Amino acid sequence: METVDESSALYSEDLAPIPASKRTWGTWNYAALWISMSLCIPTYMMASSLIEGGMNWWQAILTIFLGNTIVLVPMILNGHAGAKYGIPFPVLARASFGTSGANIPAMLRAIVACGWFGIQTWLGGFSLYQMLRLWIPSLETLPGIFPASFGLQTGPAICFLLFWLLNMYVVYLGVESIKKLLIFKAFFLPVAALALLWWAISAGNGLGPILQQSSKFADSSAFFAFFFPALTGMVGFWATLSLNIPDFTRYATSQQAQIKGQAIGLPPSMTLFSFIGVVVTSATTIIYGTTIWDPLILAGKFENKLLVSIAMISVAISTLATNIAANIVSPANDFANLAPSKIDFRKGGYITGLIGILIFPWKLIADPTGFIFTWLVGYSSLLGPVGGIMIADYFFLRKQKLVLTDLYSTTGIYSFKNGFNSSAVIALLAGIIPNIPGFLTTIQAIPADSVPTWISQLYNYAWFVGFFLSGGVYLGLMRSSFSTAKNAEVFAKSA
Repeated sequence: METVDESSALYSEDLAPIPASKRTWGTWNYAALWISMSLCIPTYMMASSLIEGGMNWWQAILTIFLGNTIVLVPMILNGHAGAKYGIPFPVLARASFGTSGANIPAMLRAIVACGWFGIQTWLGGFSLYQMLRLWIPSLETLPGIFPASFGLQTGPAICFLLFWLLNMYVVYLGVESIKKLLIFKAFFLPVAALALLWWAISAGNGLGPILQQSSKFADSSAFFAFFFPALTGMVGFWATLSLNIPDFTRYATSQQAQIKGQAIGLPPSMTLFSFIGVVVTSATTIIYGTTIWDPLILAGKFENKLLVSIAMISVAISTLATNIAANIVSPANDFANLAPSKIDFRKGGYITGLIGILIFPWKLIADPTGFIFTWLVGYSSLLGPVGGIMIADYFFLRKQKLVLTDLYSTTGIYSFKNGFNSSAVIALLAGIIPNIPGFLTTIQAIPADSVPTWISQLYNYAWFVGFFLSGGVYLGLMRSSFSTAKNAEVFAKSA
């Protein structure tokens, strides 16, 4: 392995390439990683939101399986460089965006992680509320203190704040404090999920009546109008990880380990856990006469106070463990990377926490439409273009060959002009801009008839549009720039 300059401003122990002798992750490590990450409340809600949106059980499962199979492709492709060179995501991004420009995709990813932090914190806080209101009924009738536009009741808000403070306290203590909670989650959530499945089948008079429920769509055109943005949302669910997967594959013992491990772990585990969400949600229609897509609201309907309390405390602990591991570590390091001398991990974690509140997570998951169309599809329109650029650069332009020393040099071939690759920035904007009109009409910021229908409907395919458009534009611009004598020489060095 090439020796990098450890005195460079672009170097740190966290960002340094992992030598082959220290790469210990095999196939089953990656399979286990995905099984663990798939077992979370948002996975359940993603599946149940499709049922609430009108799909029957097999349509929902097929959509989830297709989405996760599709996102597996960029996951494996972006993971290749991590496994080959032992480098994390921010360093790989330097090859395409420039040594300074790499902060652009890192910040886009960080903001999305902040949003997920807010959503998970809201779920954890709401689970506490569902428990406490059984023992303190007055919590449900506290006078409102927030404007009506906030859509936030006082009781859930107090519990959300308490759970948020708990998350911030763990950030203060350090990530090491969360290890035991992750082990608890790995044992508890599968058991809880199977218990919920057993209840649904038992209370719903068997699996037959549950799976016999038909689709709510009047015709095929209505189905496909929901299916394509839903599929985009399913791809978008893991769009963040499809970018920063090198953070994990840099520890791979081989390419085969990361490829087989992800293929074994991602689509099957997501589909299986989603099946539980689909069955339970379908069962609520039979049991309660209305579809309940939020598992925390469903648990709140159980009459046994002790059972609900145990379940909600367990959900809160599991959510805390997942939140810190998946949604704090990454953005905290990204924010710290902006100004290493001023922002440490702890301050980066606090910044993440504040943005997580400002994103109003309770509104994002208030209904399945907001969860899929506003959140999942919305951020996929930002991250799809980044994935397209990075894959186009690494596989089609540089033929999987990087100059490791220059990735950590401010004067190397990846410094481009002042540390920024203008071609990557232009390509990024080219992939994002076409999806903006559709996003604005979706959140009703502009009237639906203010833009041509075909333009606004591009948003239904946001990740795909951004991925292929940005990748194509980037290749065109870079191949044009490499035609000059100077850049041809640079390209020859890396290729």
